[in-house]
Parts: sequence; C-alpha cells; structure tokens
Amino acid sequence: MIALSLQGQITINPEKQFQTVEGWGVSLIWWAHMTGQWEDEAKIDSIVDLLVSPEYLNMNVFRYNIGGGDHPSHYSTPDKPGHMAKGKGVRAEMEGFLDAANAEYVWSRDAGQRKIMLKIKEKRPDVVFEAFSNSPPYWMTYSACSAGNYDASKDNLKPEYYEAFCDYLIEVCLHYKNEYGIEFKTLEPFNEPQTSYWNFMGSQEGCHFDIATQIEIIKILYPKLKASGLNTVIAASDETSVKSFNKAMRAYLKAGITDKLGQINVHTYSVNDDERREALRLSREIGVDFWQSETGPQGIKGRGFVNNLGLAQRLIDDMKLMQPQAWLDWQYMEEYNNTWCLIRGSFENVNFRILKNFYVRQQVTRFIKQGYTIIEVNDRSTLAAIIPDKKELLVLTVNLSEQARNVTYILPESPVTVKSYRTTQQENCQLSGDFRIQKEILACELEAQSIQTFVVELD
Repeated sequence: MIALSLQGQITINPEKQFQTVEGWGVSLIWWAHMTGQWEDEAKIDSIVDLLVSPEYLNMNVFRYNIGGGDHPSHYSTPDKPGHMAKGKGVRAEMEGFLDAANAEYVWSRDAGQRKIMLKIKEKRPDVVFEAFSNSPPYWMTYSACSAGNYDASKDNLKPEYYEAFCDYLIEVCLHYKNEYGIEFKTLEPFNEPQTSYWNFMGSQEGCHFDIATQIEIIKILYPKLKASGLNTVIAASDETSVKSFNKAMRAYLKAGITDKLGQINVHTYSVNDDERREALRLSREIGVDFWQSETGPQGIKGRGFVNNLGLAQRLIDDMKLMQPQAWLDWQYMEEYNNTWCLIRGSFENVNFRILKNFYVRQQVTRFIKQGYTIIEVNDRSTLAAIIPDKKELLVLTVNLSEQARNVTYILPESPVTVKSYRTTQQENCQLSGDFRIQKEILACELEAQSIQTFVVELD
C-alpha cells in the first residue's frame, strides 16, 4: 500500500507563477525534407498527425530551415556521395532558392520541407513558425561551400554580401506569406554561430559568425525587415551552449541592439544551472520572448529510453531555471538510432515506427498545453503547470533512478478528480491508478526509470 507520508513531500504552489507556455515543437530540417518527398500520402499524414494532434505530441512550434544550397559540384551523384551525404546522409543536402546575385528565385525547390510545413499549418491552426538559416547561399561565402569556411573558426559570409544575405532571408519569408499565407513569427539569421563546427566540405550546412559580425548583420536586417511589411521579428542567436549564448547576449546589450530583437533563442546541448540562471537574468533584462529552440541527448548517459528520460530531466531543468516560453527538440525522425529522435524510420523504404522516446515526450507536451503557466514546485525532478482559470493542475515527475521512489504531493486544495499517465520500460503513456488521495495529499510510488503525469481537476 502506498503510504500517505509527509516525509520528503513535494509542495505545489500555484500562487507563485512563472512563464506561460507558448508551445512545444521541433525543427523541420532534415526529416521533413525527406518524408515530404514520399508518395504515400497516408504515411505522411500519419507522421504529421502524431506530431501535432492534441492526443499525441500536441506540438505547435516548428522551425523551417531556409536552405543556402551548396555548390552544384558538392551534391551527391549516382556514383559519388557529396560531402554532406558522407556525414549526415542525403537528407542534409538542403536546396537553396537563389543560385547567383542576379539569378531568378527557383521556388520549386525544397518541396519536401514545404509540404510538411503546409500540412502542419492545415492540421494545426494555432501553429507558430520560425524561419532560420544554417548558412548563406554558397556563392556568398569565402569557401563557396555552405558547410563552412576553410578555417572553421572564421566567418564564411563575405562582408560585401551582408545586405544580400539579409535580402535573401526576407525574400523567402515574403514568398511564404504571399504564396501560402504563412507569416513566420521570427527570422533567425544564425545557427550556433560562435562555434567552430562549420568547416569546408563538412557534414551539414553551417556558418561561423563572430559576435561583432552578428551585431552588424542584425543592424542591417532590422530596418530591411521593418520595411518589408512583414510582422516577422528577428530572433538570435541560437548558440549551441548556454555559456556562448550568455556571452552573445551581454555583447548585444553592450552594443545597444537588443531593441532590434523580437525574441532570443538558445540551444541547451551544453548547460549547467548557473548558466541557466544567468540566461534567465539576461532574458529578463532584454525583455523579449525566449525559446529553448533546439536540443538533444548530447552529454546524457545511456541510450534509447533511459537516455531520453535524462533529456526529459533537462527539459524540466530548462523550464524551471531558464524559463523559456517554448522548448523544442532537434530531430523528430531519424534512421540509424533510437536516441536522437522520437520516431525511427527509413526514408528510402518509406516506413517508420514509434520509439519509447515519443511517449516520454508525450508525457509533457500532451498535458502541459499552450497557454498553461509554469508554477512553483520544490522538487528538482518535478514540473507543474496550471490552466488560466486554475481549474486544472498538471504535475509530472521523472524518476531516473533504478529504484522506485515514494512521493507525496501537497496540492493547493482537495482535487475533484485525478488521472495519472505513466511511461516505463513496459508502459507507453498509459493510464495508471497507482496512487492514493486524502484531502490535499496525493501519494504515489514512482516506478524505477519512469515518468508520470497527473492531471488534477480542482474545484
């Protein structure tokens, strides 16, 4: 029997509220680029339904990649794979829309990613889209390669093309607004720009931008974007680590350009608690929306299900200590692993299957919905949120241990009803009645290596 003990209690305090959730989501690159080319419409619809339907992942925030396009000689041919295909697969060979300064835009390109984006828009009216760039078009760069410079620590965009690069990004945004009725909330011109990952003939599109260059491009992009007639605002800087993000934001503040930003973004591949708290402080000082716009299981122990439970703990830490309004995964679908994705499939064989990771994420994104507010809870592995009218409370706890954990939740008032959903090695976000209630006390034994979500109806 589960004991109703007050020892080690977890207190839920809806009177202390934090950020309101804008949504959960994922980047569309590279999986959408590939699955959008399938001829089996039923399978495409199934993938999108699992992603956006409220009873499944309930995601509504998506990042569309504006491809730069690589030098024509760098793409795969039947007898020779291109340099990106050697690393990430043909999926990483993204198409650009513009082949030269005076060329015509070729809007038929990137049909796969566009198809998925349009299906999401159709199925999810409250969708939020961001447009982001991994690299400028190859012909604007020093190396004539959209994977990066010869020296990966050096900028690859030539200064004489700063304005042309900004014009290119805006032109793509205008095209999607005018042709498809998609107005991107934000436009992000950089991706992990301070890093030295992006090198000539590398495995994916990428471009180093020194912080001084970022500042200069934002100064150029801002008036152009304002003059375009779009409501789209600038987001920056999508650094791979929170430490690098904090460095960039301090420089932005010093340069006096934060009034040109409509949103700030960070990736949490590398992060600690002090860095999260500093990111929160900087986000409050800058005073715009804040997204954790990309992350994955890098640096987390184990593989598959256990690894993704660790990623769920990272989600909780990010949401509580850094307080972004949105939290996004990197890849929805992968081919060759069970860790860096939520579903696994074969792009060539047109098939897929749901992984345990899907259900781990569903424990969060299905229940803490858009418009819910994150509230105080005094347990490191627990996240809680409340609906605006305060009639529904969501509480979820991750147990990374190989031992079961007895928990006692102190609720703000006696619940009308409680439903519990659990994912373990054997269960997939399944209803579980394995808890007890006595007035404001809810007790449960959390299974070893599990995540459990309580939907509490309040009077």
